[in-house]
Amino acid sequence: MSTVRQLLADGAAALAGEDARFEAELLLAQVLGRTRAWLFAWPEFEPDEDRCAAYAQLVGARRAGQPVAYLTGRREFWSLDLAVSPDVLIPRAETELLVELALAKIAPEDAAAVADLGTGSGAIALALARERPRARVLATDASAQALAVARANAQRLGIDVEFAQGDWCAALGERRFDVIVSNPPYIEAADPHLARGDLRFEPAAALASGADGLDAIRTIAAGARERLRGGGWLLLEHGYDQGSRVRDLLSAHGYVAVSTQRDVEDRERVTLGQSGT
Repeated sequence: MSTVRQLLADGAAALAGEDARFEAELLLAQVLGRTRAWLFAWPEFEPDEDRCAAYAQLVGARRAGQPVAYLTGRREFWSLDLAVSPDVLIPRAETELLVELALAKIAPEDAAAVADLGTGSGAIALALARERPRARVLATDASAQALAVARANAQRLGIDVEFAQGDWCAALGERRFDVIVSNPPYIEAADPHLARGDLRFEPAAALASGADGLDAIRTIAAGARERLRGGGWLLLEHGYDQGSRVRDLLSAHGYVAVSTQRDVEDRERVTLGQSGT
């Protein structure tokens, strides 16, 4: 029988790469129904054959390229333990910048109306609602399957968020908002990265958007302006090389105070603009 120590060593060797050990820990913790801390405390524990086989199967699936988040069904975002599935984009750490910037536009005591377009797992909407409990947060998505994941996350975490199905601003109806945020698809449809790594397994509709990657952003920029209250803000995540084009789009649609913020790796990541008064 193999011990936890040996299983982790074998898994890390099979996966290779700088995150191999961490990924092996996540996969074994998932199989055993334990935390990573438990693995460190019990390195000589010997799982039974069924669990060893299940672990080997997960390691094999990861070697084949399947994302760890889909194999474990979990991903942490903004200290929230989110359930994820192949129906939703896997939340990324860089998207936390979008949350930070949106929070700066929502006073803690304000019952602001906030919309998250293309919510996926609900990561952004749930993070905003957790930090600003007085805000009224609406999360939308065109995918019924994605909304089911987001609703389940909201219920399990005990966070009050409203949901609506629909394509971008069409899901908002006639309502108006103080802040609209979105992490829309922004990869070019022909980008070769879509056929590599984890991206191969994520929903294509949540990744790519037209020849230049900006189709969804164009739609949102055009529709959000009339759904923002006077002085309201639109915040959009985008690719590192799209900042100038997104700024031009927002300016062309009459947004003011348009600017782009950089992420921790000094790449242009989020562009925001304000509606006129």
